[in-house]
Amino acid sequence: MTAATEAALRERFDVTILERTQGLSCDEAAQAMRDHDAVMPTLGDRFGAEAFRGALRCKVIANFGAGFNHIDVAAAAAAGIPVSNTPDAVTEATADIALTLILMTARRAGEGERLLRRGDWIGWQPTQLLGRHVSGKTVGIIGMGRIGKAIARRCHFGFGMDVVFHNRSTVSALDLPARQLASLDELLATADFAVVAVPGGAHTRHMIGAAELGRLGRDGILINIARGDIIDEAALVEALQQGRIAGAGLDVYEHEPRVSPGLLELENVTLLPHLGTAAEEVRTEMGLRALRNLQAWAEGRSLPDRVN
Repeated sequence: MTAATEAALRERFDVTILERTQGLSCDEAAQAMRDHDAVMPTLGDRFGAEAFRGALRCKVIANFGAGFNHIDVAAAAAAGIPVSNTPDAVTEATADIALTLILMTARRAGEGERLLRRGDWIGWQPTQLLGRHVSGKTVGIIGMGRIGKAIARRCHFGFGMDVVFHNRSTVSALDLPARQLASLDELLATADFAVVAVPGGAHTRHMIGAAELGRLGRDGILINIARGDIIDEAALVEALQQGRIAGAGLDVYEHEPRVSPGLLELENVTLLPHLGTAAEEVRTEMGLRALRNLQAWAEGRSLPDRVN
């Protein structure tokens, strides 16, 4: 936790903080729920169905993050444990990272930095590291929720991009011109840049596979700021190696924190270490949002951000 978050938590609760970088295993998650009245997990903590078996002291799980596919919310509900998340706190920062990846991948920024750091740059040349223009292109947003809309605003108002999107439900009251397309296939065939912004979980796992990458095409660039397993990473490596898509920008990975070796060897992919919300004020806001849910539980009120 950031210092501000930790101070706020300790002011209200008796707090134990896990002092290590790797998350809880499922067995450790179960033990945490046997030892504590409330738990605030992060993405690396594995609260699978088996963690909720048996007698548990825990009465609430206030997730530190908007995504909660590392928690079996159905099992939590069956055990009588409400789960909350931190939806609004992450929106703008995550959208910023999407634009970072779009620009870095299109303009080959990572490749250029590596060239310079190796000492191989010999000066400006007319055709050196030619990339793709971003302004005026078409961005296709897969999932037009809070983050998808924030990305769309940046693309349209900042870069004059045409915005198309695919969403499971009808999206209304947009504050920018954007077209909702009927199918994922149509979006991929239309977009110069396809940005994945759907929630993780069983219903979106491998939503983007070999067939979908083929529809994006040789000139298309794929961006993922959502959850890693939405993309079939092996299929993505193959598509990048064979030039079936132009490039990719990733902030999340299918087997995070392990990254497919094939991705590490490629120059036409930008790789970030899950930086979506990595700004101190954002992480503090996430912690305070989780704390707000804990306080509601402690006071016998409904959780404002309950997800189950």
